[in-house]
Amino acid sequence: MTELVGLADVRAARELLAGVTRTTPLEPSRPLSAALGGPAWLKCENVQRAGSYKVRGAYVRISRLSAEERARGVVAASAGNHAQGVALAAGLVGAHATVFMPVNAPLPKVAATKGYGASVELVGNTVDESLVAAQTFAERSGAVFIHPFDHRDVIAGQGTVALEILEQCPEVKTIVTGVGGGGLISGMAVAAKALRPDVRVIGVQAASAAAFPPSLKAGAPVRLSSFSTIADGIAVGRPGELTFTHVRELVDEIVTVSEEDISRALLMLLERGKQVVEPAGAVGVAALLAGAVEVEAPVVAVLSGGNIDPLLMLRVIEHGLAAAGRYLRVTVRCSDRPGQLASLLSEIAEHRANVVDVEHQRANPHLRLGEVEVALSVETRGVEHSDTLISALRASGYQVVFAGEA
Repeated sequence: MTELVGLADVRAARELLAGVTRTTPLEPSRPLSAALGGPAWLKCENVQRAGSYKVRGAYVRISRLSAEERARGVVAASAGNHAQGVALAAGLVGAHATVFMPVNAPLPKVAATKGYGASVELVGNTVDESLVAAQTFAERSGAVFIHPFDHRDVIAGQGTVALEILEQCPEVKTIVTGVGGGGLISGMAVAAKALRPDVRVIGVQAASAAAFPPSLKAGAPVRLSSFSTIADGIAVGRPGELTFTHVRELVDEIVTVSEEDISRALLMLLERGKQVVEPAGAVGVAALLAGAVEVEAPVVAVLSGGNIDPLLMLRVIEHGLAAAGRYLRVTVRCSDRPGQLASLLSEIAEHRANVVDVEHQRANPHLRLGEVEVALSVETRGVEHSDTLISALRASGYQVVFAGEA
């Protein structure tokens, strides 16, 4: 049986990280507290150096390399956060880093990784494919491979997040965090269960990229045949051997959330929490808001990263608004006569909804003669307001069609 990382390992990692990483703040969340009926806190690893918790494990791993190993350089594979953590950590100890990233890795993460001094190679469509390329490079070049999650030093480094949580919120009853390959939750569970066995440790995966539930059911790591999610930081197709054992032995529950749940959480964190968080960093909050898991307060949700592509943020905000019923995209079919568009827009204005954009077309072959189609993007105040507006338009004789219904 694989020997688990111990509390002494996590404490030793914390000593190594003194003066390297920051103790990130624990912020109260009023929206979460109201939703849960008890105190809820946010552990803000999104403001950690390099924008995520990843530098903790990366630095512990790399700082323990021998001088000869450092001289050979290090190599890693990542969608972005581990890449930045490795690049920063390598620079701090004087080693060169080469990082393999998927070809669709967010451009800001690629630029940041290069900015920390690493060489970046874009290979493969997923982190798993980049991992293969990185391991091949390590064998060919002699560079030391720094695994993103499946190594004892990495797990111990990530576990220091839990040490901080237990000091900042000693009364905590539940800790919730996102899960990709399992390094963060493994390390946190080691520390939490050693110091507070009563604390529940819950992991959250994106439903469309959830490798842990089938793996736990099978009793061994299982590779997903395909996966895709906006939460690129936790889009991992197979748990690690070491992390799987830790999760199986120490983690209380793994739950999943939808893309819509993640979008809503990101929107809430931005609007109400004033927190810039990437999708992978928000899945814990998404699970709590969606009621995906029953928890006992006080609850701490880990915001594991804040490295979000601004273009993705724009799309996520729009998607989150739509999921919350505050942003409608509909097509209205009506008769093609003078003043019809003005009448339609006036009725929308009477219901105090804000039209963002309008596309007026007659060329759709599905339209009847004398009929026109108006595609609208409309801001509303929520689901109830949206429903009222749609009902009013239909009552006035307009044919309202949602995306996918045309």
